[in-house]
Amino acid sequence: MPGHDALSFIPEDLNDKDMYKLLIGSIVPRPIAWISSKDKEGVLNLAPFSFFTVASRKPPTLLVSIGPGVNEREGTVKDTLENIRATEEYVINIVPESLGSKMHRSSKSVDSSIDEFEMTGLTKEPSYLVSVPSVKESPIAFECRLSQIIPVGSDHLVLGEVKHVRMNEDVYLGNYKTDIDYWKPLGRLAGDYAGLTDSYPLPQDD
Repeated sequence: MPGHDALSFIPEDLNDKDMYKLLIGSIVPRPIAWISSKDKEGVLNLAPFSFFTVASRKPPTLLVSIGPGVNEREGTVKDTLENIRATEEYVINIVPESLGSKMHRSSKSVDSSIDEFEMTGLTKEPSYLVSVPSVKESPIAFECRLSQIIPVGSDHLVLGEVKHVRMNEDVYLGNYKTDIDYWKPLGRLAGDYAGLTDSYPLPQDD
């Protein structure tokens, strides 16, 4: 049993909103997948997701968890998920601090006919191997083809195999490493965002 100074929460005793608040305030910071996708008619969509990580090293596969629509679009399927299902390709753009405001603006719920590239004033960069453009201003972009979509409760785990990586020269250190201190990745907290603080190594075990 926990000590007297510890709180105890049972998910079944909480409503969905409160459990969600516990999760997003505890699993931090989270990297942001800024996904560009398009529908069958070619209308582009750009939206950020912070339930995002590497799923596999070989083949290189990225995982994004996409939940249902919220607020005025509650109960609907998000455009990003619909687009990925329809075309099976998309781009995950990595977000630096300098693009935080435009990324946040692209998270707003708008009609599916709205092109968030145009709404935010971002530049469409043609991709190498997929038909969906990347965000030119993003320092790193992963072109992905859909591997599978796994329903998990209210959400969907989207696994995409990386087919091409576009990286700006000024963020590349060589030996397949990036200059994180230079491009300054942005992370998601609960309702806020966080930049990179000073990094430090931990001592090696004897």
